[in-house]
Amino acid sequence: MHPVIVLVRPQLGENIGKAARAMLNFGLTELRLVTPRDGWPNPGAGPAASGADIVLERAQVFATLAEAVADCAHVYATTVRRRDVTKPVLTPEAAAREVHVQPGRSAFVFGPERSGLETDDVALARAIVTVPINPEFGSLNLAQAVILLAYEWSKQMDLAQPPGDDLLPPAPQVELEGMIAQFEALLEPRGYFFPHSRAVATRRTLRTMLTKPGWNHLEVRTMRGVLSTLARKTDAERGDA
Repeated sequence: MHPVIVLVRPQLGENIGKAARAMLNFGLTELRLVTPRDGWPNPGAGPAASGADIVLERAQVFATLAEAVADCAHVYATTVRRRDVTKPVLTPEAAAREVHVQPGRSAFVFGPERSGLETDDVALARAIVTVPINPEFGSLNLAQAVILLAYEWSKQMDLAQPPGDDLLPPAPQVELEGMIAQFEALLEPRGYFFPHSRAVATRRTLRTMLTKPGWNHLEVRTMRGVLSTLARKTDAERGDA
């Protein structure tokens, strides 16, 4: 089941929008806000969401964290700081695996940008999620924290990969042979294969170089066009004035 993302006392609308964008990138759409500082809706959230409007439109606002996660059986508090609360501590990857296999709804809870979750917020959770991070600089912004958890959760989902450029199939061997023969025909009269005692090895090396990349049809045709251009005699070579 898809986890809920809960932002507790978020301060800036822009950060809410960026968190929504991070969520939708990885297939999450249920956003819950606990007493956002500047109220809701917030005009700064939309532009920052960069098209993740469905997340913002469905966002729900709650007066307390307890109300926001009342229907969730598994609540994970995200924090990089140690708290005076004894809870299981998980990495984002371990928490995401749990969410996938355990029954009931799950929520990932994030604190305000400046201070993070309060001790009472963490106490409400079943477990703490802490990102392995540089101990000398443990500073993540809100959207970064959300995207880490969303990404780890998505790794076990069948999300489609972004479409790539259509790749042309490899050129058939006959086209490669034609290109290699054209190379050799241009190089032979210019003494490239001299001395003759090294000609076989030199031809073999040339063939290896030309077949290694896995040329496609368009690449072979382009290269042969280059060779044909090089093979044409210039005006000086023809003796024209």
